[in-house]
Amino acid sequence: MDGGAHNNPRTVEEVFRDFKGRRNGLIKALTTDVEEFFQRCDPEKENLCLYGFPSDQWEVNLPAEEVPPELPEPALGINFARDGMQEKDWLALVAVHSDAWLLSVAFYFGARFGFDKADRKRLFNMINDLPTIFEVVTGAAKKQLKDKSSVTNHSGSKSKSNSKMVKKLPFLLGKLPKPQVKDDDEGLDEEEDEEEDEHGDTLCGACGENYASDEFWICCDICERWFHGKCVKITPARAEHIKHYKCPSCSNKRPRP
Repeated sequence: MDGGAHNNPRTVEEVFRDFKGRRNGLIKALTTDVEEFFQRCDPEKENLCLYGFPSDQWEVNLPAEEVPPELPEPALGINFARDGMQEKDWLALVAVHSDAWLLSVAFYFGARFGFDKADRKRLFNMINDLPTIFEVVTGAAKKQLKDKSSVTNHSGSKSKSNSKMVKKLPFLLGKLPKPQVKDDDEGLDEEEDEEEDEHGDTLCGACGENYASDEFWICCDICERWFHGKCVKITPARAEHIKHYKCPSCSNKRPRP
């Protein structure tokens, strides 16, 4: 298993693009495709690894036979711990090891193609601007943003009721109708800026990317995480007929024994 070794990025931008593709694949395995991932990690099989590819795809497979391998290898034997711990804890453990593997692959390319100090620093900063897989899988990044935004939320049952109604509707961020205000345009502009800043910190629960004003988003009524419609295959037209939306992770959760 080469983990996409034939893809040899040579510039900082190419290495970062390779990193994002592999990261997207791993996040998909641990969130939207979690049921399939769980089934493929059979504890009865030999040592298995989770690979992410530059094409945004993932695969569970045996480690590379070459010694040393052409690329750094991900954590070995992730399937053995599957049934010995809570599923969410097992997924978090795999996520941590996946973060470590992604960094090792990125800086392997950096060393192989002679990145200097400035290039390595720029690559790290680009990577560090993204939430880790662990933060996406456990919801830690979303919780931090939620705690931050709760400080600015208006109190009162009316505000809470309105907020809940918005979560249950298909939500096209950045394209909500503007309220009509006759004599307070300046105050309106400030409110819009605050709302845009708040949504700008929102992360997709599937791919971990930030909010963009021209994209359709939908919120899960169970875990209250936001998702790009394209990441969970929900269109605005389809969302209009969904009363209570459950994301793939919540839909695939099995009851505790």
